[in-house]
Amino acid sequence: MTSAIADEFESHRSRLFGLAYRMLGSADEAEDTVQDAYLRLSGAEREGIDNLAAWLAKVVTNLCLTRLTSARARREQYVGPWLPEPLITSDGALGPLESAERRDAVSVAVLVLLERLTPTERAVYVLREAFGYGHREIAGVLDLSEANCRQLYRRAVRRVAAPESRFTPAPERQEELVASFLTAARDGDLAGLEKLLAADATWWSDGGGRVSAALRPIEGREKVIRFVVGAARKYATRWDFTMVEINGASGVAASADDTLIGVLAFEYRDGLIAGMRAVVSPDKLDFVRRQLGRS
Repeated sequence: MTSAIADEFESHRSRLFGLAYRMLGSADEAEDTVQDAYLRLSGAEREGIDNLAAWLAKVVTNLCLTRLTSARARREQYVGPWLPEPLITSDGALGPLESAERRDAVSVAVLVLLERLTPTERAVYVLREAFGYGHREIAGVLDLSEANCRQLYRRAVRRVAAPESRFTPAPERQEELVASFLTAARDGDLAGLEKLLAADATWWSDGGGRVSAALRPIEGREKVIRFVVGAARKYATRWDFTMVEINGASGVAASADDTLIGVLAFEYRDGLIAGMRAVVSPDKLDFVRRQLGRS
């Protein structure tokens, strides 16, 4: 591959990574997919590529579809709740997230909802919602008819729709809620936590069978409060908690002796914390570790 083509590929790398991450819910797999696309380009006849951006999008999408097919089988055997691999977005890892809609689209909660879709539905939804592709363009990427893509998109929208609208608070308000949550948990302030959490608040933990974690969601404000306070009593003095932007929203990175232990993402509704998703599986923390410069 010539230096010029390699440089041109690099100009597309961030966009391709964003596409692969939204498709796969894994930063490490997204990196591998983008590298596979680079290798495909290096072996391709450049004269036969009229539009490099479109060609690369098609290659990455189809590589993701192959990975998703095998991932489904693995996730059926997954120990406990499966959560997407988190990443820090304040460094532009997924490109600019200027609007609340863009931030919501990469949230851990939305990536979980995308798991409801078939691989092809997910591809149509991501290309349409995140990258603004028209149905004709999507049809070209997936080698489907335009009418079929429209049908797949309508079906995906219905399946991804949350039970209620998510009104994500402004970033400043999110920071206030997360900071208050950390303080109340550390202090064992039950009344303070009760004011912060929605009545149907839920906690999910993803340990992947590698570390101790709740194997089922903890549902309901009272149960979540008991769990959080119990965990805080055990770990608050041993772990350091840092507020970071996780998937477009305020979150928390927990470390011990400068080693990343876990990442906590929050979901909001009506100005309260409605959900907390803790990723503590070591297999899913490598990318954030590199972003933070932690071991």
